[in-house]
Amino acid sequence: MNKADVKNIVVTGKSGAGKQPRIDVLVNEFGFQQLSTGNIFREFLGKFRGSGFKGDAKAFYDEAKGTFKPDKEIAAALKKAGVKGDTDPIVLGLKADFFVSSGKFVPDVITNELFASYFSRMGFKKAVLDGYPRTVEQAKYLLKMTKEKDTAIGFVVIVDNDDDAIIRRTIGRRICPKCSKVYHLEHKPPKDGKFCKDCGAEVVQRSDDTEEKIRSRLREFEDKCKPAIAVLEKAGIPVVKVPGNLPVFTDEAVRKSVMDAVAPIIQ
Repeated sequence: MNKADVKNIVVTGKSGAGKQPRIDVLVNEFGFQQLSTGNIFREFLGKFRGSGFKGDAKAFYDEAKGTFKPDKEIAAALKKAGVKGDTDPIVLGLKADFFVSSGKFVPDVITNELFASYFSRMGFKKAVLDGYPRTVEQAKYLLKMTKEKDTAIGFVVIVDNDDDAIIRRTIGRRICPKCSKVYHLEHKPPKDGKFCKDCGAEVVQRSDDTEEKIRSRLREFEDKCKPAIAVLEKAGIPVVKVPGNLPVFTDEAVRKSVMDAVAPIIQ
């Protein structure tokens, strides 16, 4: 296929493998937009939590059936409670919040709803999908949706890295709580070892950047993400690997490693 024929790209890999620099390359090279499930969840959760609704989301969920009440019924209740504006994203946020706030796994059906709503804003094209699909059911849903919307996934990029390197990299990661800039104590240290170079705030370690939690995420990739990738590959979508570690880590080295890997697909 020609470069211009690529409608969407999936980037996947183990948590901490180094996906973001590779996503940045693809966004710049193809003129696409990053579509991150993390950002999607934050947006919809923010819509709900900022709506002013003071009720309990549990009132809309049937534990016995494992389903929510119809969206129209939830929307009507929200409006009756004084929620203003478009209730569609607030209803989606309520569903996500129900699981997130109770520490439960967000079901694929809810994740798919959130993803589809956000993807539709982009016209189902020109997206670098980050963090989706993460399960077999999500992969099947993505294939079904792209077929229905007359779009496609051009190819999948797997950022490959070994577990020990990921653990070392992730444990040293620090985040600015104010501007979200990412640092590393060894490879990209903050000012004086603890202050953001951009805004001056003291950087922090994410609560889930411990070795135990990192190993749990690595197992999740093997158990859930790999089978999801296999579903896409079986459907005829090309899959390429790019190294998460490079002998020399520069912007140009990262760009070249990514574009060299996808060159056979887009020539």
